[in-house]
Amino acid sequence: MLKSEQILAILPHRFPMLLVDRILEMDPGKRVVGLKNVSINEPFFVGHWPGQPVMPGVLIIECMAQVAAIMMLSVPDHESQLAYIAGIDKVRFRKPVVPGDALIIEVIMLKKRGAMGVVGLKAHVDGDLIVEGEIMFALKDRDTSAGEAK
Repeated sequence: MLKSEQILAILPHRFPMLLVDRILEMDPGKRVVGLKNVSINEPFFVGHWPGQPVMPGVLIIECMAQVAAIMMLSVPDHESQLAYIAGIDKVRFRKPVVPGDALIIEVIMLKKRGAMGVVGLKAHVDGDLIVEGEIMFALKDRDTSAGEAK
């Protein structure tokens, strides 16, 4: 549904921190399914871990948060904003993510009130649940003159 050029137009992230390759399904503000193709060429695999590469859990969470941000920032009222992580809860890692995996991330809006909200997250590889949890987020206006949020 969204390819890399469209993702770049929504998110402020750039290489090496852009961790979403494609959006497969989206209902803006409600639900999104994203894809991260995990490649041996990822810069973090140089040191995590040589000889037995595993995607760091914090980067899996960041990838999931970026998919959630795409869902939120695709709503017309939020196009000029940034989505910040305000909290992470109930996260459970079930299996490692390794080079060659296609990480499928599903995000569902659980609660939203004003500029704050909570999303539910699940990530699968080959149909197996890899990670699940919740992220609280805060939306802030972008400062277009300085490239930072207000």
